[in-house]
Order: sequence, then structure tokens, then C-alpha cells
Amino acid sequence: TGKEVFVSVGLSLTQQPFAEFLQMVNVDPAKNPNVVFVNGATGGATASLLAGVNNNFWNAMIYDYLPNAGVTPNQVVGAWVLDVNGGPSGTFPADMTGLQGNLQSIAQNLLVKFPNIKLAYYSSVNYTGYSNGAVNLDPEPYAYESAFVVRWLIQRQMKGDKALNCDHSKGEVRAPVLLWGPYLWADGMMPRKADRLVYRRDDLGPDGTHPSAS
Repeated sequence: TGKEVFVSVGLSLTQQPFAEFLQMVNVDPAKNPNVVFVNGATGGATASLLAGVNNNFWNAMIYDYLPNAGVTPNQVVGAWVLDVNGGPSGTFPADMTGLQGNLQSIAQNLLVKFPNIKLAYYSSVNYTGYSNGAVNLDPEPYAYESAFVVRWLIQRQMKGDKALNCDHSKGEVRAPVLLWGPYLWADGMMPRKADRLVYRRDDLGPDGTHPSAS
């Protein structure tokens, strides 16, 4: 008889598509009326910031977004996480080490902030090859490489990493179950084999990174 909450966590690249998702899901007659979706993502909430358990972006979710939706942190059972850091540099795979640590901390923080959370779906970012190397954002190949971080994180939990333990029978639970969320990347105008997804230039905003209204 209570509410179950699904929240998005991340920066503007998360906030924008989740806002579009909300418009669709909240008018879908198949949605359980006891499920509440809350857009907890905020522009500027990079992975390195959300890695801090006391960062104010968490406070925005807990003291603003959730109460405004009439729900509480204890009712959150699921999350969609998409986050990166601006201005990446270096070469693969060492260039992804920092992001991997940040996303692990975010997984742990989810359990601290939302004690009843069960699932966290992780995604990497969309194609950013039209950004012309805007170093303050997330240019290629780093946007593509961020999917490996999600893969590594999920694999480490599957292999029993105690820092990501989600099983009470195996000791202290440190994180929710980590799963793949939607995989948003495609190689520009080269169609993906699975579903023929492409990114035209007008599918992304002026910065070549954030989604447009197309």
C-alpha cells in the first residue's frame, strides 16, 4: 500500500533524458500507481562530486527532489545511474581508473542515502563525437570508454568483490545489485548492428554532447 521510488542519479546528461522518460512513463496506463519516478539528477553533479557521501548534490535529492514528489529516501528501491567527469585525459585503460573509483563510491553511497535500495542500473554516456574535443565536457573516445567502467564494476560485483557486496549471506552489504541500464552509445552515423541506432548532428545540442530535442 506504500510507494516504491525509482530515482535517477547523475549530471545533466542524465537529467535531460530522464525528464523525457518521465513524460512518457507517467502517462503510461501500464505503470503501477504505487511506483514513483523522481529525477534526482542535476547539472554539474559529476562522478567525482557524487563520490563524496556528504556532497550537496545528495542533499538536493533527499531534501528537495524526493519531498517535492511526496516520497522519502527510505522508499527508494531502484536507481538509474549515469555519470562521468568533465575534461578527461590520458590513454585507455588508465584514463578510466578515476571514474571507476568514483562509480564504485556512488554505488556505496546509494545504500547509505537510500537504505532500502535493491537495484541500480548503470549506463555510460551517448556519442559525443560532434563536440570537437570540448575538453570541459566528455569528448570521444572517453564517452565510448566509459562503458568499460560500467562493465568492470558489474563484473567485480559478480566475482564477489567485498566493496560491492550485495548479498547478506556473504557479509556486510555495501551496494545494491548493479545491472546494465540502457546502452546509449553509437558510432555517429554508423548504424549499430543490434538496432541500427545512429546519432545525427542535430540529435545533439550546440556542444555536441547533450541531447537535443530532435
